[in-house]
Amino acid sequence: MIFNEIYSVYYQVVAKIIEEIIRGDAEEKHLDRIVREYAFSESMQTVLPALKGEKWQLMRRDRTTPIQHPPTMPLTLIQKQWLKAITLDPRIQLFDVEIRGLEEVEPLFTSEDYVVYDKYGDGDPFEDEGYITRFRTILSALKERQALKIQMVNRRGQLVLMQAMPVRLEYSEKDDKFRLISTGCRYGGTVNLGRIVSCEKCEAGHFASPIPPSPVKRWLTLRIRDERNTLERCLLHFAHFKKQAERMDANHYLVHIQYDKDDETEMIIRILSFGPMVEVIQPEPVRKLMIERLQRQKSCGLF
Repeated sequence: MIFNEIYSVYYQVVAKIIEEIIRGDAEEKHLDRIVREYAFSESMQTVLPALKGEKWQLMRRDRTTPIQHPPTMPLTLIQKQWLKAITLDPRIQLFDVEIRGLEEVEPLFTSEDYVVYDKYGDGDPFEDEGYITRFRTILSALKERQALKIQMVNRRGQLVLMQAMPVRLEYSEKDDKFRLISTGCRYGGTVNLGRIVSCEKCEAGHFASPIPPSPVKRWLTLRIRDERNTLERCLLHFAHFKKQAERMDANHYLVHIQYDKDDETEMIIRILSFGPMVEVIQPEPVRKLMIERLQRQKSCGLF
């Protein structure tokens, strides 16, 4: 296990309570609030009664503590190794995150230890200095709610100048690319960061109170033939999506998945990775796109 049980929620809540008592803020209402904020709803019936009744001999009945110093929770070696592995990911460097104290630590894993399937090979150039600079400019504009003046290459290969208010950044695992969601631009609200040539902050102007575009949600229905553990693999693959599953018979299931309209192409690619075990039932436009893509593959001699 990467994270030890000593670092679980109960330990953290009790440590927070002890820290507040040492500071002199031991009012019962305040301690109740700490438990509600940092633990689970049912923890109110466990943590404080155990402390007040001195079952856990960390707080006296007068709400003082025999502990003299605030508790600390240093990282375990395996936690440091995990953090070191994460810092080696070039995407982390985009956020200008620096974790000190890991210089002599061996990473828990490296990119040579695993292979990612079903992902495009033309992802964003995360280690390019220009890309890093543009990413951080966009991230700063998001935090400061400032408008951006962006020069980008459109799908026709033409340079386009646009001005927009950034709303959020999204990352596509399948494409291995970041995209900027913005508002107020006549060219559309989604821009792949890899297409941006330059960007700079500018005056908000008429973008001062942007209304973020609401993502269009759609439902996708799949019919799954549960061979070679397909159902489990499919549910795991779409674990971060809102979904429902229902059994049709001993070997067939229907799975309903909610997704963003902007991610339709990515969804099609993901579904195709399961081969003939998964069939799109609806919506009909997605089913037609699946058929067209399969026909193009067939014409290229991929079957």
